[in-house]
Amino acid sequence: MTERQERLLLGGLGVVLAFGGCEAVSRAGIVSRTYLPPASDVLGRAVELAGDGVFLDGVGATLRAWGLGLALATAVAVPLGLLLGSVPVVDAAVRAIVEFLRPLPSVALIPLVSLLLGSGTGTEVALITYACVWPILFNTVHGLGETDPLAKDTLRAFGFGRLSVLLRVELPGTAPFIAAGIRISAAVALILAVATELLAGFGEGLGIFIAQAGLATDGTRDVLAGVVWAGALGLVINGALVWGERRLFPWTPGHRTAGGAA
Repeated sequence: MTERQERLLLGGLGVVLAFGGCEAVSRAGIVSRTYLPPASDVLGRAVELAGDGVFLDGVGATLRAWGLGLALATAVAVPLGLLLGSVPVVDAAVRAIVEFLRPLPSVALIPLVSLLLGSGTGTEVALITYACVWPILFNTVHGLGETDPLAKDTLRAFGFGRLSVLLRVELPGTAPFIAAGIRISAAVALILAVATELLAGFGEGLGIFIAQAGLATDGTRDVLAGVVWAGALGLVINGALVWGERRLFPWTPGHRTAGGAA
C-alpha cells in the first residue's frame, strides 16, 4: 500500500467513525435530536438539496463571490509580491503598512464594509479580496527569496536585463509558491463568503440558507446539511487545486514524492 493510499484509507476511516458516532449518539437519545439529528438524516437532507434549484442558485452565488474575490486577490497580490520581493527599497517603505494591516481579522471588518458597501456581493468580494491577498502576497515574496541565484547571475552575465530575469527565472521559480498561496487563500475565501452571508441574513447564498434554517423551528437538520455542503465544496476545491499543482509543478519536492508514491 502506498503512502497516498494509506492516507486516503485513514481519512475514510475517520469519516466513517465520526458518522457512526454521531448516528449512535443521536439514535440512543444521549443528545436530543433537536440539537443533533441523526447523521443519516443530515446526509439524506444534503443529498435532497442537490435537487433544489433555489438552493443550488444560492450555492452558485456563494461560488461567484468566492471566485471573483480570489481572482482579484491574485491579481493584486502577485504583482505586488513581485515588486516587494524584487525591490528592497519599496519593501522597506511599505513594510510598516503591511504589518499593520495584515493582523486585522477580516471577519471583524464585516460590519464596517457592510455599512460602506451594503449587504451584497460587493461586500463579500471586498472582504474576500482583503483576506486572500496576504497568503498569496507573502508566498510570492518568499518564493522570490528562494529563486536560484546562480540562474539569475547566469542570465545577467549574458546581458539579460532585470525584466528578463524576472520573467525567465524568478517568476517560474516562484510559481509553485504562488499556487500554494492561492490554495490557502481559496479555503479562506470560502469560509469568509459563507461567514459574510451568515451575518447578513438575507439575500442569496449558502450562508444565507444556513442562517435562515437556524431561525426556523427544527431547522438544525437543514443547518447541518448546509454545513455538509460547505465542507464538501471546500474538499472539492482543495482537491482540484492540489491536482492542478501536481500537474503544473511536478518537479517540486512534495509533488515529486507524491507522484513517485502513486
